[in-house]
Order: sequence, then structure tokens, then C-alpha cells
Amino acid sequence: AMARLMQRYWDIPDGTECHRKAYASTSITGAVGLITSAYSIALKPPDSFLEGVARTGRYTFTAAAIGAVFGIASCVSAQVRQKPDDPLNYFIGGCAGGLTLGARTHSYGIGAASCVYMGIAAALVKMGQLEGWEMFPEPKV
Repeated sequence: AMARLMQRYWDIPDGTECHRKAYASTSITGAVGLITSAYSIALKPPDSFLEGVARTGRYTFTAAAIGAVFGIASCVSAQVRQKPDDPLNYFIGGCAGGLTLGARTHSYGIGAASCVYMGIAAALVKMGQLEGWEMFPEPKV
């Protein structure tokens, strides 16, 4: 399922249709947020149903917000810079997503560190995509 979501994202050329690009990146990170919250609830069960719902919402909303900001920032960067396939657009988008996490956690330190780490990770993903690295390799039997 995640490979399908990623494919939908890559099918839209960078720097075009920013609303579709942002929707695709929001879907991916929202799914990651849901998975993360499921693990969190399994590993540390909430005291009440409402606490579980709140925690699920917090993880999912935060992840979706990061994805939305990433999608918009990387796409607008590609348009403004007129360099659609430049990994720097992904660094900018990742950094903006990291700053979003910092804002959600009310922490400058988390925002700064997330900007760097998410920016580098996103740029590496783009470089890998340009060079044809396999993100989800088929199992060899």
C-alpha cells in the first residue's frame, strides 16, 4: 500500500500541480502517522478510549501537517527556482516539514534538528529516485 502511495506521488512531475503533490505527500505521512500511533498504543496502552483517540489524532494530524507543508514547500521551490528535479527542493520541503514539527512540539531545538535531518533525508530520497534506487525492492526468491 505504501509503495502505491509513493508511486502516486512520483507520478506527478515536480514543480507541477502543487495541490495534487501536497495531497499525495499528506496521504503518505498521514498513513505513517496512523501506523506510528498504532504501535504507540500497542506498546503503551492508553488509560482510556478517549486518550487513545487523542493520541492517534495527535500523531496522525502532526504527520499529515508535515506532509502537507513538505509537499507545498518542495513544489513551490521547484516552481520558483525553475529547477524541478533538483534535490535542493526536497531539502527545502523537508526543512519546512521539520519546522512544522518544531512548531507542533513548541520546541526550537526539535524544529532546528528536524529541519536538518528531514531536509537531508528528503534530498537523499530524491537523489535515489533520480538515480533509480529501489525504495521497496521486490523480495528475491
